Amino acid sequence: MTNPWLKKNPFLSMWLSGANAVAGSVRGRMASEARRQSMIAVNRAASDMFTLWTGATARSRAPKRRKRR
Repeated sequence: MTNPWLKKNPFLSMWLSGANAVAGSVRGRMASEARRQSMIAVNRAASDMFTLWTGATARSRAPKRRKRR
């Protein structure tokens, strides 16, 4: 007698294929978002360090006043 639990189930196969496609899409979106956020953090840190190194020697100017008409 054959075991019914070992038979192929086409509905389960289709469901798993769909779940795998969704998981792949989510994984790609999460990876790109993590890459984007890390790039923003690196750029912000570099900008802050540059401002720290160059801004320490220069004095900040007062903002220009707008002329009244």
